[in-house]
Amino acid sequence: MDINSEDYVKFFRQTSPYIHAHRGRTFVLMLPGEALDDDNFANIVNDIALLRSLGVRLILVYGARPQISARLAKNNIESDFHGGYRVTSKEALSAVIESVGSLRVKIESQLSMGLVNSPMHGARIRVIGGNFITARPLGVVEGIDFQHTGEVRRIDRKAITQQLDDHYLVLLSCMGFSPTGETFNMAVEDVATRTAIALKAEKLIMYCSGSGLKDHDGNMVRTMRPSEARSRLRDYNSTEAYRLLEAAVTACDGGVNRTHIVTHSTDGALLQELFTREGCGTLITQDMSAYEQMRQATIEDVGGMLSLIQPLEEKGVLVRRSRKQLERDISLFTIIVRDGMIIGCASMHAFPENNCAELACLVIHPDYRNGSRGDALLETIEQQARQQGLSSLFVLTTRTAHWFIERGFKASRINRLPDEKQEAYNRPRNSKFFSKLL
Repeated sequence: MDINSEDYVKFFRQTSPYIHAHRGRTFVLMLPGEALDDDNFANIVNDIALLRSLGVRLILVYGARPQISARLAKNNIESDFHGGYRVTSKEALSAVIESVGSLRVKIESQLSMGLVNSPMHGARIRVIGGNFITARPLGVVEGIDFQHTGEVRRIDRKAITQQLDDHYLVLLSCMGFSPTGETFNMAVEDVATRTAIALKAEKLIMYCSGSGLKDHDGNMVRTMRPSEARSRLRDYNSTEAYRLLEAAVTACDGGVNRTHIVTHSTDGALLQELFTREGCGTLITQDMSAYEQMRQATIEDVGGMLSLIQPLEEKGVLVRRSRKQLERDISLFTIIVRDGMIIGCASMHAFPENNCAELACLVIHPDYRNGSRGDALLETIEQQARQQGLSSLFVLTTRTAHWFIERGFKASRINRLPDEKQEAYNRPRNSKFFSKLL
Protein backbone atom coordinates (compact mmCIF):
# COMPACT_ATOMS: atom_id res chain seq x y z
CA MET A 1 0.00 0.00 0.00
CA ASP A 2 1.48 3.33 -1.09
CA ILE A 3 0.88 6.28 1.17
CA ASN A 4 2.37 9.72 0.99
CA SER A 5 4.25 11.39 3.82
CA GLU A 6 1.32 13.53 4.90
CA ASP A 7 -1.01 10.54 5.13
CA TYR A 8 1.64 8.59 7.01
CA VAL A 9 2.07 11.35 9.60
CA LYS A 10 -1.71 11.62 10.01
CA PHE A 11 -2.05 7.85 10.42
CA PHE A 12 0.81 7.67 12.91
CA ARG A 13 -0.69 10.43 15.02
CA GLN A 14 -4.06 8.71 15.00
CA THR A 15 -2.48 5.55 16.39
CA SER A 16 -0.85 7.34 19.34
CA PRO A 17 -3.88 7.08 21.69
CA TYR A 18 -3.83 3.31 21.19
CA ILE A 19 -0.09 3.10 21.72
CA HIS A 20 -0.50 4.86 25.06
CA ALA A 21 -3.56 2.77 25.99
CA HIS A 22 -1.89 -0.59 25.20
CA ARG A 23 1.50 0.03 26.82
CA GLY A 24 1.94 -2.14 29.91
CA ARG A 25 -1.30 -4.06 29.28
CA THR A 26 -1.54 -7.83 29.18
CA PHE A 27 -2.87 -9.38 25.97
CA VAL A 28 -3.51 -13.08 25.43
CA LEU A 29 -3.11 -13.96 21.75
CA MET A 30 -4.51 -17.27 20.49
CA LEU A 31 -2.87 -18.79 17.42
CA PRO A 32 -4.74 -21.85 16.11
CA GLY A 33 -2.85 -24.42 14.07
CA GLU A 34 -4.37 -23.02 10.89
CA ALA A 35 -2.68 -19.67 11.56
CA LEU A 36 0.69 -21.34 12.01
CA ASP A 37 0.34 -23.02 8.61
CA ASP A 38 -0.83 -19.85 6.85
CA ASP A 39 1.53 -18.12 4.40
CA ASN A 40 0.83 -14.95 6.41
CA PHE A 41 2.35 -16.37 9.61
CA ALA A 42 5.66 -14.55 9.12
CA ASN A 43 3.77 -11.24 9.00
CA ILE A 44 1.87 -12.19 12.17
CA VAL A 45 5.22 -12.71 13.91
CA ASN A 46 6.34 -9.27 12.74
CA ASP A 47 3.18 -7.75 14.22
CA ILE A 48 3.79 -9.59 17.49
CA ALA A 49 7.30 -8.14 17.58
CA LEU A 50 5.88 -4.65 17.07
CA LEU A 51 3.45 -5.12 19.97
CA ARG A 52 6.34 -6.17 22.21
CA SER A 53 8.36 -3.12 21.17
CA LEU A 54 5.39 -0.93 22.16
CA GLY A 55 5.39 -2.35 25.67
CA VAL A 56 2.52 -4.85 25.44
CA ARG A 57 2.82 -7.83 27.79
CA LEU A 58 2.11 -10.86 25.59
CA ILE A 59 1.05 -14.43 26.22
CA LEU A 60 0.85 -16.57 23.06
CA VAL A 61 -1.34 -19.66 23.21
CA TYR A 62 -1.04 -21.93 20.18
CA GLY A 63 -3.06 -24.88 18.95
CA ALA A 64 -2.30 -27.76 16.60
CA ARG A 65 -5.59 -29.27 15.33
CA PRO A 66 -4.68 -29.56 11.61
CA GLN A 67 -1.13 -30.65 12.36
CA ILE A 68 -2.35 -33.37 14.74
CA SER A 69 -4.92 -34.57 12.21
CA ALA A 70 -2.28 -34.72 9.48
CA ARG A 71 0.12 -36.69 11.67
CA LEU A 72 -2.61 -39.11 12.74
CA ALA A 73 -3.62 -39.68 9.13
CA LYS A 74 0.00 -40.30 8.17
CA ASN A 75 0.28 -42.93 10.91
CA ASN A 76 -3.16 -44.44 10.09
CA ILE A 77 -4.48 -43.67 13.56
CA GLU A 78 -8.19 -42.91 13.86
CA SER A 79 -9.37 -40.06 16.05
CA ASP A 80 -12.98 -38.94 16.42
CA PHE A 81 -14.48 -35.63 17.51
CA HIS A 82 -17.46 -35.33 19.85
CA GLY A 83 -18.90 -31.98 20.89
CA GLY A 84 -15.96 -30.18 19.28
CA TYR A 85 -13.35 -32.13 21.30
CA ARG A 86 -10.95 -34.72 19.92
CA VAL A 87 -10.94 -38.13 21.58
CA THR A 88 -7.25 -38.56 22.35
CA SER A 89 -6.21 -42.18 22.69
CA LYS A 90 -2.80 -43.28 23.97
CA GLU A 91 -1.64 -43.72 20.36
CA ALA A 92 -3.04 -40.34 19.35
CA LEU A 93 -1.32 -38.64 22.28
CA SER A 94 2.08 -39.35 20.70
CA ALA A 95 0.97 -37.48 17.57
CA VAL A 96 -0.24 -34.59 19.75
CA ILE A 97 3.10 -34.35 21.56
CA GLU A 98 5.09 -34.48 18.31
CA SER A 99 2.88 -31.88 16.60
CA VAL A 100 2.87 -29.45 19.52
CA GLY A 101 6.63 -29.82 20.00
CA SER A 102 7.46 -29.15 16.35
CA LEU A 103 5.19 -26.10 16.32
CA ARG A 104 6.89 -24.71 19.38
CA VAL A 105 10.24 -24.93 17.59
CA LYS A 106 8.71 -23.17 14.58
CA ILE A 107 7.27 -20.33 16.69
CA GLU A 108 10.44 -19.81 18.74
CA SER A 109 12.63 -19.82 15.64
CA GLN A 110 10.42 -17.19 13.99
CA LEU A 111 10.43 -15.03 17.12
CA SER A 112 14.24 -15.29 17.26
CA MET A 113 14.85 -13.81 13.83
CA GLY A 114 16.75 -10.56 13.62
CA LEU A 115 17.84 -10.08 10.03
CA VAL A 116 18.95 -6.61 8.96
CA ASN A 117 16.32 -4.77 6.87
CA SER A 118 13.55 -6.99 8.29
CA PRO A 119 10.78 -5.97 10.75
CA MET A 120 12.37 -8.29 13.33
CA HIS A 121 15.77 -6.55 13.25
CA GLY A 122 16.72 -5.56 16.78
CA ALA A 123 13.57 -7.08 18.32
CA ARG A 124 15.43 -9.45 20.70
CA ILE A 125 12.26 -11.16 21.94
CA ARG A 126 12.87 -13.45 24.89
CA VAL A 127 10.47 -16.40 24.88
CA ILE A 128 9.70 -18.69 27.79
CA GLY A 129 7.36 -21.63 28.29
CA GLY A 130 6.87 -24.25 30.97
CA ASN A 131 4.43 -26.27 33.00
CA PHE A 132 2.22 -23.26 33.74
CA ILE A 133 -1.03 -25.13 33.00
CA THR A 134 -2.35 -27.85 35.29
CA ALA A 135 -4.82 -30.09 33.49
CA ARG A 136 -7.37 -32.72 34.42
CA PRO A 137 -9.09 -35.37 32.29
CA LEU A 138 -12.27 -34.39 30.49
CA GLY A 139 -13.51 -37.83 31.48
CA VAL A 140 -16.60 -39.55 30.18
CA VAL A 141 -19.16 -37.24 28.60
CA GLU A 142 -22.47 -38.64 27.32
CA GLY A 143 -20.97 -42.10 27.33
CA ILE A 144 -17.83 -41.07 25.40
CA ASP A 145 -14.49 -41.66 27.15
CA PHE A 146 -12.21 -38.84 26.00
CA GLN A 147 -9.15 -40.60 27.46
CA HIS A 148 -6.16 -38.25 27.17
CA THR A 149 -8.24 -35.20 26.28
CA GLY A 150 -8.28 -32.77 29.17
CA GLU A 151 -9.38 -29.36 30.34
CA VAL A 152 -7.72 -26.59 32.32
CA ARG A 153 -7.67 -27.18 36.04
CA ARG A 154 -5.43 -24.31 37.13
CA ILE A 155 -3.34 -21.52 35.66
CA ASP A 156 -0.10 -20.67 37.48
CA ARG A 157 -0.87 -16.96 37.43
CA LYS A 158 1.96 -16.01 39.77
CA ALA A 159 4.63 -17.74 37.69
CA ILE A 160 3.35 -16.30 34.41
CA THR A 161 3.14 -12.81 35.89
CA GLN A 162 6.73 -13.09 37.09
CA GLN A 163 7.89 -13.93 33.57
CA LEU A 164 5.94 -11.00 32.12
CA ASP A 165 7.45 -8.70 34.74
CA ASP A 166 10.89 -9.93 33.61
CA HIS A 167 10.00 -8.90 30.03
CA TYR A 168 9.53 -12.40 28.63
CA LEU A 169 6.96 -13.33 26.03
CA VAL A 170 5.17 -16.33 27.55
CA LEU A 171 4.42 -19.21 25.16
CA LEU A 172 1.71 -21.73 26.09
CA SER A 173 0.59 -24.76 24.10
CA CYS A 174 -2.66 -26.72 24.03
CA MET A 175 -1.11 -29.36 26.30
CA GLY A 176 -1.33 -29.54 30.07
CA PHE A 177 -0.03 -31.77 32.81
CA SER A 178 -1.66 -33.30 35.86
CA PRO A 179 -0.16 -33.58 39.36
CA THR A 180 0.16 -37.32 38.70
CA GLY A 181 2.42 -36.69 35.70
CA GLU A 182 -0.10 -37.36 32.94
CA THR A 183 -0.19 -35.32 29.73
CA PHE A 184 -3.46 -34.08 28.28
CA ASN A 185 -4.49 -32.62 24.93
CA MET A 186 -6.72 -29.58 25.44
CA ALA A 187 -8.75 -27.21 23.29
CA VAL A 188 -6.64 -24.15 22.51
CA GLU A 189 -9.70 -21.92 23.08
CA ASP A 190 -10.04 -23.29 26.62
CA VAL A 191 -6.39 -22.61 27.43
CA ALA A 192 -6.47 -19.08 25.97
CA THR A 193 -9.73 -18.14 27.69
CA ARG A 194 -8.80 -19.48 31.10
CA THR A 195 -5.38 -17.83 30.88
CA ALA A 196 -6.90 -14.45 29.98
CA ILE A 197 -9.32 -14.68 32.90
CA ALA A 198 -6.66 -15.79 35.39
CA LEU A 199 -4.23 -13.05 34.35
CA LYS A 200 -7.01 -10.43 34.27
CA ALA A 201 -5.87 -9.64 30.74
CA GLU A 202 -7.00 -6.45 29.06
CA LYS A 203 -7.64 -8.32 25.82
CA LEU A 204 -8.09 -11.81 24.46
CA ILE A 205 -7.31 -11.86 20.73
CA MET A 206 -8.19 -14.96 18.72
CA TYR A 207 -7.22 -15.60 15.13
CA CYS A 208 -9.74 -17.23 12.79
CA SER A 209 -9.78 -18.50 9.21
CA GLY A 210 -12.46 -16.01 8.08
CA SER A 211 -12.47 -12.23 8.34
CA GLY A 212 -14.51 -12.27 11.54
CA LEU A 213 -18.06 -13.17 12.50
CA LYS A 214 -20.86 -12.59 9.97
CA ASP A 215 -24.59 -11.97 10.37
CA HIS A 216 -27.41 -13.71 8.46
CA ASP A 217 -26.80 -11.48 5.44
CA GLY A 218 -23.09 -12.21 5.33
CA ASN A 219 -22.09 -8.79 6.68
CA MET A 220 -19.29 -8.41 9.19
CA VAL A 221 -20.43 -8.07 12.80
CA ARG A 222 -18.12 -5.38 14.15
CA THR A 223 -19.20 -5.21 17.79
CA MET A 224 -21.54 -7.03 20.12
CA ARG A 225 -22.24 -7.56 23.79
CA PRO A 226 -21.74 -11.01 25.37
CA SER A 227 -25.53 -11.37 25.66
CA GLU A 228 -25.88 -10.87 21.90
CA ALA A 229 -22.97 -13.20 21.25
CA ARG A 230 -24.61 -15.84 23.44
CA SER A 231 -27.86 -15.56 21.51
CA ARG A 232 -25.97 -15.94 18.21
CA LEU A 233 -24.35 -19.22 19.21
CA ARG A 234 -27.26 -21.21 17.83
CA ASP A 235 -26.89 -19.46 14.46
CA TYR A 236 -23.41 -20.71 13.70
CA ASN A 237 -23.09 -24.10 12.10
CA SER A 238 -19.37 -23.59 11.62
CA THR A 239 -17.50 -25.41 14.35
CA GLU A 240 -14.78 -22.75 14.39
CA ALA A 241 -17.20 -19.83 14.69
CA TYR A 242 -19.07 -21.55 17.51
CA ARG A 243 -15.88 -22.28 19.44
CA LEU A 244 -14.61 -18.74 19.06
CA LEU A 245 -17.88 -17.12 20.05
CA GLU A 246 -18.30 -19.41 23.05
CA ALA A 247 -14.75 -18.61 24.17
CA ALA A 248 -15.39 -14.87 23.75
CA VAL A 249 -18.53 -15.04 25.88
CA THR A 250 -16.71 -17.02 28.58
CA ALA A 251 -13.81 -14.54 28.60
CA CYS A 252 -16.08 -11.49 28.90
CA ASP A 253 -18.15 -13.16 31.62
CA GLY A 254 -14.89 -13.89 33.42
CA GLY A 255 -13.86 -10.23 33.48
CA VAL A 256 -11.82 -9.83 30.28
CA ASN A 257 -12.64 -6.34 29.05
CA ARG A 258 -12.44 -6.98 25.30
CA THR A 259 -12.22 -10.06 23.11
CA HIS A 260 -11.24 -9.65 19.46
CA ILE A 261 -11.66 -12.15 16.62
CA VAL A 262 -9.46 -11.38 13.59
CA THR A 263 -8.39 -13.20 10.45
CA HIS A 264 -4.98 -14.86 10.23
CA SER A 265 -4.95 -14.59 6.42
CA THR A 266 -4.79 -10.79 6.02
CA ASP A 267 -1.47 -9.03 6.40
CA GLY A 268 -1.64 -6.52 9.26
CA ALA A 269 -5.09 -7.59 10.52
CA LEU A 270 -3.90 -7.54 14.13
CA LEU A 271 -2.52 -4.00 13.82
CA GLN A 272 -5.66 -2.75 12.08
CA GLU A 273 -7.81 -4.21 14.83
CA LEU A 274 -5.75 -2.74 17.66
CA PHE A 275 -4.62 0.62 16.26
CA THR A 276 -7.55 1.89 14.18
CA ARG A 277 -11.03 2.90 15.32
CA GLU A 278 -12.84 0.79 12.77
CA GLY A 279 -10.74 -2.32 13.29
CA CYS A 280 -11.03 -5.21 10.87
CA GLY A 281 -12.56 -8.03 12.92
CA THR A 282 -15.24 -8.65 15.53
CA LEU A 283 -15.13 -7.14 19.02
CA ILE A 284 -17.09 -8.64 21.94
CA THR A 285 -17.13 -6.38 24.98
CA GLN A 286 -19.17 -5.82 28.11
CA ASP A 287 -18.69 -2.06 28.00
CA MET A 288 -20.11 -0.89 24.68
CA SER A 289 -20.25 2.65 26.06
CA ALA A 290 -16.46 2.71 26.06
CA TYR A 291 -16.54 1.95 22.36
CA GLU A 292 -19.13 4.51 21.22
CA GLN A 293 -21.45 6.65 23.28
CA MET A 294 -23.44 9.86 23.17
CA ARG A 295 -23.12 12.15 26.18
CA GLN A 296 -23.02 15.75 27.35
CA ALA A 297 -19.72 17.49 26.64
CA THR A 298 -17.36 18.53 29.42
CA ILE A 299 -14.55 21.07 29.54
CA GLU A 300 -12.04 18.26 28.84
CA ASP A 301 -13.70 17.71 25.43
CA VAL A 302 -13.00 21.19 24.06
CA GLY A 303 -9.76 20.22 22.31
CA GLY A 304 -11.37 17.29 20.52
CA MET A 305 -14.37 19.38 19.53
CA LEU A 306 -12.14 22.06 18.04
CA SER A 307 -10.38 19.42 15.93
CA LEU A 308 -13.77 18.22 14.70
CA ILE A 309 -15.31 21.57 13.76
CA GLN A 310 -12.30 23.60 12.57
CA PRO A 311 -12.15 22.01 9.07
CA LEU A 312 -15.78 23.07 8.50
CA GLU A 313 -15.11 26.54 9.88
CA GLU A 314 -12.25 26.95 7.41
CA LYS A 315 -14.61 26.02 4.56
CA GLY A 316 -17.18 28.53 5.76
CA VAL A 317 -19.77 25.86 6.55
CA LEU A 318 -19.76 26.78 10.25
CA VAL A 319 -19.39 30.07 12.05
CA ARG A 320 -15.99 30.29 13.71
CA ARG A 321 -15.91 29.57 17.43
CA SER A 322 -12.93 30.28 19.63
CA ARG A 323 -11.78 27.96 22.38
CA LYS A 324 -13.07 30.52 24.86
CA GLN A 325 -16.54 30.46 23.28
CA LEU A 326 -16.62 26.67 23.33
CA GLU A 327 -15.54 26.59 26.96
CA ARG A 328 -18.26 29.10 27.83
CA ASP A 329 -20.99 27.15 26.01
CA ILE A 330 -19.74 23.65 26.72
CA SER A 331 -22.82 22.70 28.76
CA LEU A 332 -24.99 23.27 25.66
CA PHE A 333 -23.19 20.59 23.63
CA THR A 334 -23.95 16.91 23.15
CA ILE A 335 -21.16 14.81 21.66
CA ILE A 336 -20.62 11.32 20.22
CA VAL A 337 -17.40 9.64 21.33
CA ARG A 338 -16.02 6.56 19.59
CA ASP A 339 -13.14 4.78 21.26
CA GLY A 340 -11.88 8.01 22.81
CA MET A 341 -12.33 10.21 19.72
CA ILE A 342 -15.08 12.83 19.37
CA ILE A 343 -16.79 12.03 16.06
CA GLY A 344 -19.94 14.14 16.39
CA CYS A 345 -21.36 17.15 18.21
CA ALA A 346 -24.37 19.46 18.35
CA SER A 347 -25.54 22.25 20.63
CA MET A 348 -28.91 23.55 21.77
CA HIS A 349 -29.43 27.14 22.90
CA ALA A 350 -32.85 27.74 24.43
CA PHE A 351 -34.93 30.93 24.04
CA PRO A 352 -37.68 30.35 26.63
CA GLU A 353 -39.30 33.76 26.06
CA ASN A 354 -39.86 32.77 22.42
CA ASN A 355 -40.75 29.16 23.27
CA CYS A 356 -38.05 27.86 20.92
CA ALA A 357 -34.44 26.64 20.77
CA GLU A 358 -31.61 26.85 18.27
CA LEU A 359 -29.85 23.76 16.97
CA ALA A 360 -26.27 24.72 16.09
CA CYS A 361 -22.90 23.22 15.23
CA LEU A 362 -24.27 19.84 14.16
CA VAL A 363 -21.15 18.05 12.89
CA ILE A 364 -20.26 14.44 12.14
CA HIS A 365 -16.69 13.41 11.35
CA PRO A 366 -16.29 12.68 7.59
CA ASP A 367 -15.33 9.04 8.26
CA TYR A 368 -18.61 8.37 10.09
CA ARG A 369 -21.25 10.08 7.97
CA ASN A 370 -22.61 6.92 6.39
CA GLY A 371 -24.50 5.91 9.52
CA SER A 372 -27.39 7.61 11.31
CA ARG A 373 -25.38 9.55 13.87
CA GLY A 374 -26.60 12.94 12.60
CA ASP A 375 -30.19 11.81 13.03
CA ALA A 376 -29.39 10.50 16.50
CA LEU A 377 -27.94 13.87 17.53
CA LEU A 378 -30.95 15.71 16.06
CA GLU A 379 -33.34 13.44 17.92
CA THR A 380 -31.44 14.02 21.18
CA ILE A 381 -31.52 17.80 20.75
CA GLU A 382 -35.26 17.68 19.96
CA GLN A 383 -35.84 15.63 23.11
CA GLN A 384 -33.86 18.14 25.18
CA ALA A 385 -36.02 20.97 23.81
CA ARG A 386 -39.23 19.09 24.60
CA GLN A 387 -38.04 18.42 28.14
CA GLN A 388 -37.66 22.19 28.60
CA GLY A 389 -41.23 22.71 27.39
CA LEU A 390 -40.23 24.38 24.12
CA SER A 391 -42.44 24.01 21.06
CA SER A 392 -40.05 24.53 18.14
CA LEU A 393 -36.46 24.12 17.02
CA PHE A 394 -34.71 26.31 14.47
CA VAL A 395 -31.43 26.24 12.58
CA LEU A 396 -29.39 28.73 10.55
CA THR A 397 -27.47 27.08 7.71
CA THR A 398 -25.68 27.96 4.48
CA ARG A 399 -24.82 24.53 3.01
CA THR A 400 -27.05 21.85 4.53
CA ALA A 401 -30.57 23.13 3.90
CA HIS A 402 -31.80 19.97 2.16
CA TRP A 403 -30.67 17.74 5.02
CA PHE A 404 -32.85 19.68 7.44
CA ILE A 405 -35.78 19.94 4.99
CA GLU A 406 -35.75 16.15 4.64
CA ARG A 407 -36.17 15.94 8.41
CA GLY A 408 -39.21 18.16 8.74
CA PHE A 409 -37.71 21.67 8.92
CA LYS A 410 -39.46 24.39 6.92
CA ALA A 411 -38.05 27.64 5.53
CA SER A 412 -39.01 30.78 7.46
CA ARG A 413 -38.27 34.51 7.42
CA ILE A 414 -35.39 36.05 9.34
CA ASN A 415 -37.72 38.49 11.12
CA ARG A 416 -39.22 35.52 12.95
CA LEU A 417 -35.94 34.81 14.71
CA PRO A 418 -35.74 35.68 18.42
CA ASP A 419 -34.69 39.32 18.89
CA GLU A 420 -31.33 38.29 20.28
CA LYS A 421 -30.57 36.21 17.18
CA GLN A 422 -31.80 38.91 14.81
CA GLU A 423 -29.41 41.43 16.35
CA ALA A 424 -26.49 38.98 15.99
CA TYR A 425 -27.48 37.82 12.49
CA ASN A 426 -24.56 38.01 10.04
CA ARG A 427 -26.13 39.40 6.87
CA PRO A 428 -23.05 39.01 4.63
CA ARG A 429 -23.08 35.30 5.52
CA ASN A 430 -26.74 35.14 4.39
CA SER A 431 -27.67 32.01 6.34
CA LYS A 432 -31.02 30.40 5.63
CA PHE A 433 -33.54 30.10 8.49
CA PHE A 434 -35.43 26.84 8.99
CA SER A 435 -37.82 25.91 11.79
CA LYS A 436 -39.52 22.72 12.97
CA LEU A 437 -42.46 22.22 15.33
CA LEU A 438 -41.79 19.70 18.05
